[in-house]
Amino acid sequence: MSGITVYPARSILTMNPARPRATHVAVREGRILGAGTLEELAGWGDYTLDDRFADKVLMPGFVEGHAHTSEGSLWRNTYLGWFDRMDPAGKTWSGLKTIDAVLDRLREAEAQLPADAPLSAWGLDPIYMDNQRVNRAQLDSVSATRPIGIIHASGHILNVNTKALELAGLMKPGINHPAIPLGSDGLPTGELKGPEVMTPVGPHVGFDRSMMDCDEQGLRDFARLCVRTGVTTVTDLASRLEPETVEMMLRVTGEDSYPARVVPLRFFLGLPPKELVAEVVRLKALATDRCRLGRIKVVADGSIQGFSARLKWPGYYNGAPNGLWYCAPEQMAEIYENALAAGIQVHTHTNGDQATELALDTLGPALLKHPRRDHRFTLQHCQLADTAQFRRMRTLGMCVNLFANHHFYWGDEHYRLTVGPERATRMNACRTALAEGVPLAIHSDAPVTPLGPLFTAWAAVNRITASGRVQGEHEHIAVDDALWAITMGAAYTLHLDGEVGSIETGKRADFAVLEEDPTKVDKMALKDVPVWGTVQGGRVFPASKL
Repeated sequence: MSGITVYPARSILTMNPARPRATHVAVREGRILGAGTLEELAGWGDYTLDDRFADKVLMPGFVEGHAHTSEGSLWRNTYLGWFDRMDPAGKTWSGLKTIDAVLDRLREAEAQLPADAPLSAWGLDPIYMDNQRVNRAQLDSVSATRPIGIIHASGHILNVNTKALELAGLMKPGINHPAIPLGSDGLPTGELKGPEVMTPVGPHVGFDRSMMDCDEQGLRDFARLCVRTGVTTVTDLASRLEPETVEMMLRVTGEDSYPARVVPLRFFLGLPPKELVAEVVRLKALATDRCRLGRIKVVADGSIQGFSARLKWPGYYNGAPNGLWYCAPEQMAEIYENALAAGIQVHTHTNGDQATELALDTLGPALLKHPRRDHRFTLQHCQLADTAQFRRMRTLGMCVNLFANHHFYWGDEHYRLTVGPERATRMNACRTALAEGVPLAIHSDAPVTPLGPLFTAWAAVNRITASGRVQGEHEHIAVDDALWAITMGAAYTLHLDGEVGSIETGKRADFAVLEEDPTKVDKMALKDVPVWGTVQGGRVFPASKL
């Protein structure tokens, strides 16, 4: 046998229970021949010894089970987030702490634009600013003649100025829609909630594609973030997958230099359920190794910090009205039934516990009509699920992908404002999910929070809020469980656990190359383990060469 490369490492964490540690891994044709000692691997025949990782730690390439490649495209717009954040080129942008600072950065960006270009921005999160709402008058002070659009950090709210409302035909009295708040003058305030009302305005403010779909440069830029964070398989968990987008994704991911496997899910809006499922069946036939088409994303409700998630009684802690349904129960039922019949997996966004209840209530009857043993329908975010709901997930054969990063980014705000102390301590209940036997993944939801599986693992292990409090000690999980969740756990939710997620014979040669062993550092230092780069399909990608 020929063409074998053997990599020695300081340590190899395999995620293979039969052989959890190794000193060497052998690769041929982009796949793993085996992991063990050099003597064992020499039995495969002549090999080349490549010692570039001799002082590194290898893990399975991280699997990000909920992200959006649109982050790559968003970075070409103006960042307005509260937290400091690194862009694909490695530059760190400072966070903004006041509305005035937000408006000042917008003015700086506006001054650099051509006369006919919209001003597009992202990452705004007013909940940190005493939940002040940005209105069209404030944005008009930046420009009254140029359309302006700002996507919130959650991705569920778009703020626009008067010019944008005029272009979209919404600057008029008489509008009666729960997702379009009105001011005292009877006109829209400029805040738009949810895809139904955001999407028609998007093209006027520079978000005709990038609210959900990336473009070619964005897909390339997002891959650079993947290498920097050790990710070798990443989802695009809500793309419209228009024909030109599919062609572009297949072409770009097919290039020898593209460093990640992308799993795009077709967003549920835009087609009736039967046509939606038929389209996803067609897309599934086009899938390649590095572009895994053939899944559906349903969004049941909005975001908790945006007060657009659907909560069970007693609702929001501060008395805000309940959130919005993005998918009618009848529509969800039809999607689930048709998908089960066709063998298509569905991932469903449920932030509030009422939305989770709807998904559970809908899947049970659908499975009676179309039984399928290994469907692995997955609830995404699922932040407020209680123990009884996790038991139902197990009974129904569901997986869960919890938004562990929320403990840090919004934990304090959930405790004091959105859901109150008791429910905040149970949010993203990783320990309960494991205890109840529900297959578990954890995620970043990039660009909502930065891509970085080691940070996500740190968040699930420590449950630290931005102010430094521990929130929900009883839901801590062990480091080993968190590392499993960002490798095999996430791979399982995508039906890819037979190909990626562990370092063992026959799987893809996908590795995260680390400078330290995440099981040996203090658990509070887990997020700070440096990432050297990745190996994807046997191809080596150093972060320093990006």
